[in-house]
Amino acid sequence: MDPVLSSLITSGADRSESLLERAFAEAVEHAENNDETTARVLEAAYELFRRMGIRRTSMEDVARQAGVSRITVYRRFTTKDALVEQVIRREFRRYFDQFLLDIREARTVADRVEIGFASSLRAIRQNPLIGGLMVAEPDLVVPSLVGDGGRTMTTVSRFVASRLRLEQRAGNVAHDVDVELVAEMMVRVSTSFLVTPSNLIDLDDDEQVRRIARRFLVPMLEPPAPH
Repeated sequence: MDPVLSSLITSGADRSESLLERAFAEAVEHAENNDETTARVLEAAYELFRRMGIRRTSMEDVARQAGVSRITVYRRFTTKDALVEQVIRREFRRYFDQFLLDIREARTVADRVEIGFASSLRAIRQNPLIGGLMVAEPDLVVPSLVGDGGRTMTTVSRFVASRLRLEQRAGNVAHDVDVELVAEMMVRVSTSFLVTPSNLIDLDDDEQVRRIARRFLVPMLEPPAPH
């Protein structure tokens, strides 16, 4: 696999955090440190990656689209790998931002699970870049989701588990519920739908997706049955 693309989500040998972990941290901390020129370069790269794909886009193409010199692009992103990572990380940060926004108005933990599940599928599938790459260049994205030794799934599971722990502290989920296990099961269900779309469930129908969550995911939050 192209080394530029194999690092979309997984971490490299010289990095201690995955791309998703950094995107999650930035979403929680509301971090946004890009100067105007860097923002233009990122937006130009996003548009080209979306229209042409990552493989076919060169750093020269990005410079031309952004209206800056090639040297300016390389001063901010020393390699194409670094530029790709920043663009993808920005999109995953938007995913985390949207997830937190979508569940804000939900009244119950069950509603938050339903809305969060639908939000997650919609955010990835309808994202012009991530969703488009999963259709146009699945050999680049899907291995990062399922073939990285579980690191990507673990990162998203940690995010979900952190939300469920908040529910436990608020008294909305029983303390004997294993939120780490529940979070992983929820993420595995979501990932399976993203990687292998269903012929029975219309994933673009939010109400249908929410019904699936209500029937199969919400019951996971019930206390374990006594032995």
